[in-house]
Amino acid sequence: MGIVSEFKEFAVKGNVVDLAVGVIIGGAFGTIVKSLVSDIIMPPIGYLMGGVDFSDLYINLKPDSVASSLEQARELGEPAVAYGLFINNVISFLIVAWAVFLLVKGMNSLQRQAEEEPAAEETPVEAPKDIQLLEEIRDALKARNA
Repeated sequence: MGIVSEFKEFAVKGNVVDLAVGVIIGGAFGTIVKSLVSDIIMPPIGYLMGGVDFSDLYINLKPDSVASSLEQARELGEPAVAYGLFINNVISFLIVAWAVFLLVKGMNSLQRQAEEEPAAEETPVEAPKDIQLLEEIRDALKARNA
């Protein structure tokens, strides 16, 4: 079997396609969560904290800096610790982790339900008449020899 045909067999298996779909949906989900944190969650928190914009919170490591924002510090190439963006990313991670936890929990619950469902009871099938007759003869011979 050639390497090309082996690759084709591998690539068209369901697991590879499922993985590709999962990666694409995961990327889209990450974008939605990032927007949720940056555009929905953090603005009210910043407002409640006195109008703080978390995405612009930083510590400039250059003592004589003229930058008044993280964007300016980056444009000037000054070293800065962007802890506000880090806070946003931590919150995004927690939301994604919670969503994955709920997904896995739901899948485990469905799997347990499937395992707990009783298997369909098999109805005994009656043996044909000739088999029954042979079994009776066998049993009679066993009884005579015993």
